[in-house]
Amino acid sequence: MGVLRSVREIFARWLDAVAVAVVAVLERVISPRVVRLVESEDPAGGFELQTTGKSANESGRLTFAEGRFSGAAASFVNGSRVELVLGSARFLLRPLELPARAAEFIDGIVCAQIDRLTPWSASAAVFGCTPPVNAGSGKVVTTIAAAPRAMTEPYVAALSALNAASVAVFAAGIGGGAAPIKVFERQARGLLQHSRVSHALRLGLAGAAAIAMLALVGETVAGHYFDSRRTELNGELTARRLALRLDRDGSDRSPISALAHRKNQTQASVIVLEELSRILPDNTYVTELRIDGNTVQIVGITDDAPSLIRLMEQSSHFSRATFFAPTTHGPSERGDRFHVEAKLEPLNTVSR
Repeated sequence: MGVLRSVREIFARWLDAVAVAVVAVLERVISPRVVRLVESEDPAGGFELQTTGKSANESGRLTFAEGRFSGAAASFVNGSRVELVLGSARFLLRPLELPARAAEFIDGIVCAQIDRLTPWSASAAVFGCTPPVNAGSGKVVTTIAAAPRAMTEPYVAALSALNAASVAVFAAGIGGGAAPIKVFERQARGLLQHSRVSHALRLGLAGAAAIAMLALVGETVAGHYFDSRRTELNGELTARRLALRLDRDGSDRSPISALAHRKNQTQASVIVLEELSRILPDNTYVTELRIDGNTVQIVGITDDAPSLIRLMEQSSHFSRATFFAPTTHGPSERGDRFHVEAKLEPLNTVSR
């Protein structure tokens, strides 16, 4: 059980790490809309809403009271990156002169010296600085903006309640063209929540495992079914082949058996020639020999045609010898032209 629990914890941590990576990638690929809320300098107060991107022409006004933002334009905050620009009067602004070589480390220097530069510690304040400006003589000058963290927390909480993707707080720049100074930024919520992504991954893996299990079971069942069907078909095929080879009375009628039967029942031509040469007299000449199945026909010239019938009947290789055409005598021939036909006896019945 301990090993199973450890494996489960490792798997859960791995899924959480994958969910974090997926959310990070999606947040880089999918850029949220940027909404800027600029604190108005009018006595009535409130915030001017400005949007960028596809809704760059949208504008509106929000009021902040009792710890929340209200107004018709509040819906633009949902899912957006909000840049809250507060008036410079809310911040402590003071210049800081540093060596030019310290320009690359200016953020760390300000963070380390914030308790000396302002009345608040780094944990109790929100602060930031402008990009360093060359002041000559190997010096650079930056302007630090700082304010108590408690002053910004109600605004950040109110924007988070409106489902802002992230909140950044700026101090308004001094002068008309000065850029705002970022003093705080927090990811109020991701475009995708890690817990939801992790839960979706768990469901996806569970679904994949279930599908794999069903596929395995289906493959096993289908394999058994097809094996049984193949066995049945092989049996039927064997029976059909056997039925094709056997006659109704059970005798073998395959091509090989037919050839063997013909070989056993039919005399070879060379045996027929040998037997004819043995029984025919010397005054008989064969000019034609035809063997068709178990019938042999010979045509030739002889001095005594009727004796041929007797000689062939006496042979064990022939039976039912007869003339299949009239015997004729030509003026230029020395004997009679005969046409004799006989049946060939099966080879296994021939005896000498």
